[in-house]
Parts: sequence; structure tokens; C-alpha cells
Amino acid sequence: MYQFYFMKKRIIMKTTSQTKKQTTSAKPAQKKKPAAKTIKQLKPEGLPENKDQLTDHKIKKKYLKSRPICKTTFTLPKDAAPKADTVTIVGDFNGWDRTSTPMKSHKNGTYTVTLDLQKGEYRFRYLINGIKWENDWYADRYLPNAFGCDDSVVII
Repeated sequence: MYQFYFMKKRIIMKTTSQTKKQTTSAKPAQKKKPAAKTIKQLKPEGLPENKDQLTDHKIKKKYLKSRPICKTTFTLPKDAAPKADTVTIVGDFNGWDRTSTPMKSHKNGTYTVTLDLQKGEYRFRYLINGIKWENDWYADRYLPNAFGCDDSVVII
């Protein structure tokens, strides 16, 4: 019985001291923020250290104010075509011509081309060395084609 009384008294004392603290403090208790994790802690293996490099291969769209045109930059990363000699972009915007839109190679192994596109949806694919087809890894969406594969789609 003494233990129960002692425990009961401690509980009562504890609750009264808590209510005193709540009534006397005008400021509500703030929650502690968890420590912020750095990019290095969150970075899965294989991704670049610099977070800006993650967006280097996305399709970049720059809308012009003076004309109803979007300057669209397509980038094929080195990993998609490691041993490529030539890369062309082929799609609705060039009548699926395999040679009319070659891409420029860069020292880091990527290939880029910038096209002026009007508003709409365009199917396209990359043609590597004139024989291998590759989709854009960051396309807005993908649609099946008549050859049993998917086409990349850019939406302007």
C-alpha cells in the first residue's frame, strides 16, 4: 500500500508540475527538427556527386516570348551510346528522315541538338551509328509504334 501511495503521490506531483509549466509558459513547446541529411548521405550509388549533373540529360525547353516557338535541346548521355560514332535524332519534326538532324558530340561523350519546335506533341527516337534505335530516358512520355517498340514523346 505504501508503494501504491508513493507512486500515486509521484504521479499527482508530476501532473501538477506539468500543468504549472503549461499555464506559466506562454510559448508552446517547439518540436526539435531532425538533422538535415546531406546530398552525399542520400545519394544512391552510381549517381553523380553534384546534384546539378542529375538534370544535365533532361530535355530542356526554352519558350520564346517573341515567337510561338520553343527552343528544345535534346541530350543523349554517354551511357546510352558509349561507342557511338554518329547519332541523329529522327522524329515527327523532321519527317523521320534518318540523316537530316545529326547531333553534336561533346568531349564528355554526350550528344546534343537544339531544335525550334512549335506547340504540339512530337514522337522521336535517337539513331546511333545508323543501326541502333534508342529512346530518350527523360521523355515526357512513351507511345507504342507500329514496329512493336515505343517512341519517345516530347510535349511542347
